[in-house]
Amino acid sequence: MVNCAIEALAKYGISHGLIEESDFVYVINRILHALGRDSYTPADPQPDGSSMSLPEILSVLTDDAVQRGLLEADTTARRDLFDTELMGLLTPRPSAVIAEFNRRYAESPEAATEYYYALSRASNYIRTDRVARDRKWTVDTPYGVMDITINLSKPEKDPRDIAAAGKAKASGYPLCALCRENEGYGGTLSAAPRANHRVIPIRMADQPWFLQYSPYVYYNEHCIALSQDHTPMKIDRSTFVKLLDFVSIFPHYFIGSNADLPIVGGSILSHDHMQGGHYTFAMARAPMEQEFTFRGYDDIAAGIVRWPMAVIRLRGKDKCRMTELADRILTAWRGYSDPSAMILAETDGVPHNTVTPIARMRDGEYELDLVLRNNLTTEEHPMGLYHPHSELHNIKRENIGLIEVMGLAVLPARLDREMQRLAEVILAGEDPANVPEVAHHAAWLAAFAPRYRFTAENIMEILMEEIGRTFVRVLEDAGVYRCDAEGRAAFGRFLDTVGR
Repeated sequence: MVNCAIEALAKYGISHGLIEESDFVYVINRILHALGRDSYTPADPQPDGSSMSLPEILSVLTDDAVQRGLLEADTTARRDLFDTELMGLLTPRPSAVIAEFNRRYAESPEAATEYYYALSRASNYIRTDRVARDRKWTVDTPYGVMDITINLSKPEKDPRDIAAAGKAKASGYPLCALCRENEGYGGTLSAAPRANHRVIPIRMADQPWFLQYSPYVYYNEHCIALSQDHTPMKIDRSTFVKLLDFVSIFPHYFIGSNADLPIVGGSILSHDHMQGGHYTFAMARAPMEQEFTFRGYDDIAAGIVRWPMAVIRLRGKDKCRMTELADRILTAWRGYSDPSAMILAETDGVPHNTVTPIARMRDGEYELDLVLRNNLTTEEHPMGLYHPHSELHNIKRENIGLIEVMGLAVLPARLDREMQRLAEVILAGEDPANVPEVAHHAAWLAAFAPRYRFTAENIMEILMEEIGRTFVRVLEDAGVYRCDAEGRAAFGRFLDTVGR
């Protein structure tokens, strides 16, 4: 079966455009070397490997490596290190990928990204079999149809790997998971293997950046733009230049940046990066509930977006003018305080105000959404006043980053297990408060349970619907201005300081 899998992997590379037919013998020999084998029998009488999927092929070869002692332990992390090394043997060199990307870009930006995305999937850099495990659904809300996903694609750490990684000396290379130096990196127990990873050089704000895809795609063609330099996240004028440059290069993609402050920022603040892709989120579909212009910028349409968070939308044809106005709004917000609305620019010299910006092209014009953010903490809300409040932590307690801001809930894997268990408890007529695994969901359930008659057929649909409704409340908590008369009045006071 191993010979069959070796041949099947090489044939997979040919059929998916990773290697040429003339590379077949060379790749077979490189696979043999990785497996610690010195011979191969092409005329294997076992079943044709062409019927095997890529995960099955890699599983057979990795099982063989485990059985012959090439892996110190049979853990997910060590198997990933090994099978990624195998896929790296098939993945074209960076120079070849860049050349092909540029050739296709000359046809169209869409042709270039379609090629690159297909390559990232075929090389198993994007593990499509794991991504398929994610639970995904949509929920109708007063703000439009929102996306909900429970992230099941990231494997849990094995205690053996955690222990081994703790004993290993940190090399400091690459500096982080986003650094360009990850391209082709073999990986360790604490750093993901990237032998099959390729990046595309681009220029934004006349600075060297790179394009890559997220290995755990949350939506179609989920990409990352990352700075060549390992520099911290910072939202400033140049951020808007980069965003608008990106959508000029790839007008079919959106691009956005996480905020640059703790609590309201992303999970990686140490390396400047942005996220984009070929997807339309609920926020992009949301209309403007108020339209106006700012003084001196009559050429740029502006307004407040009908969204649970405070969003200013700008639309215009001139990148420079859009950048000027966005920077003017950012500068005003950085220093803005309104104690009556619990907006404080700083406390004890610690800044609180920033924005989450998102750019896209719409009908030939640039469109920029500026989501106002504030990371103030209080005694009542120590994790953040504009952060999911404690009564919602059973569903979401993590930071609300760019993806959630746009209307896609990325929820923890624990919810999949807990909702299954909660359904069992409800149908059995038990009190969830007395069941340790789901006791933290008891108050949440009590708030909506009287509206329903639960059955085995409808219970999971109900729980999924209520998770979606809770996500709306999460976004409302993260919004610096409520979507009511008082909130809109406070929002208006800020806009007036900008020159509405």
